[in-house]
Amino acid sequence: MISFRKPSKDTPIDKTQDIYSEESLDQLLFDNFKWIFALRAFNIGVWDYDADKERVTFSDESKKLLGYEDDELGNNPDAWNDLVHEDDREKYFKDFQDHLNGKTPIYENISRVKCKDGSYKWVMDKGMVLERTEDGKEKRIIGVHVDITEAKENENALEDSMNLINNQNNKLKNFAFIVTHNLKEHAGNFESLLDFYDQAETLEEKETLIEHIRTVSKSLSNTIGDLREIVSVDSKKPDETSPINLFKQINSIIRMLELEIQETKAIVKNNMNQKQVLQFNKAYLDSIIQNLLTNALKYRHPERLPVIIIDSLETHEGLVVTISDNGIGIDLEKYGSEFFGLYRTFHKNKNAEGIGLYLTKSQIEAFGGSIKVDSSVNVGTTFTLLFPKELCL
Repeated sequence: MISFRKPSKDTPIDKTQDIYSEESLDQLLFDNFKWIFALRAFNIGVWDYDADKERVTFSDESKKLLGYEDDELGNNPDAWNDLVHEDDREKYFKDFQDHLNGKTPIYENISRVKCKDGSYKWVMDKGMVLERTEDGKEKRIIGVHVDITEAKENENALEDSMNLINNQNNKLKNFAFIVTHNLKEHAGNFESLLDFYDQAETLEEKETLIEHIRTVSKSLSNTIGDLREIVSVDSKKPDETSPINLFKQINSIIRMLELEIQETKAIVKNNMNQKQVLQFNKAYLDSIIQNLLTNALKYRHPERLPVIIIDSLETHEGLVVTISDNGIGIDLEKYGSEFFGLYRTFHKNKNAEGIGLYLTKSQIEAFGGSIKVDSSVNVGTTFTLLFPKELCL
């Protein structure tokens, strides 16, 4: 309990100044008591820096906030400064210096401060220069410490929840793109094959087209199965992975695109290591490779036969897969910054929707990988995919 006494009647008082009247002293003591009570009741620490003596005085609340006893923290300004987390220290000093230089009316900073037991608390530190020398140097600064750890943890928890929600929304959007983009590809193949079937003049041609239809139908069934796995909430997550032999899986995708490859007289070389296995999501991998191969065929050069080469290389970072073509290319100086953007198209192709590359980038980044592009107009394009080392088996 805080107690205080008024000066005795024998204490000499200058009666000419009202502030020293008995009534004024009563009010002054009561006001001081209110502020002391408020600071202690709400665990607000107070610090007082004396520049002349180069020392700082910490209130009991400031010390207790970090678990120190009255005589343990000392009066050296660095006693508190050195406890500020090293990742927060630069901003901590900058905020203080900005106030000393008159850039901010009040010094304010939020930092992690180390407690006596080694843990950290989030502390809001506020202060103000109360007195300056004739040449403008700070002479006395007073401030407060407030423990905001609980509020900060709640804020971080809320931010984590928002990130989780955004991640789930992105997965949902990604899934919707897979459905619309991949199924449209299959539907287009069916439509083309049926048109060719109607135009076929011999039984042999019709039988060949029926085989192509069976291949596309099987691929469609596999795609639907993969999509069903993605949305299965009972047994699998959207990012469920399985071991995939890349050489075999890429060959499967090439067979699915066989009709387009024949129509364009393209040469597709799968130079992947036949034993390379990747722990990845099959639906995502199919979508990535299919998008890049389809683009290479779609944006082929009109004056030469398309050549697409798929290579791989193991590095210390992981597996690097390159898909190169000799197509029309693109001006990266002009479009590079928006190349993987959603709904961005760069050629006057009526079937371009600006979804495929955005989808491809999102899918590989979902597993910690990356995709880069190198392209020259009328020379060709190379996509470089990096699958992290932990995904390589």
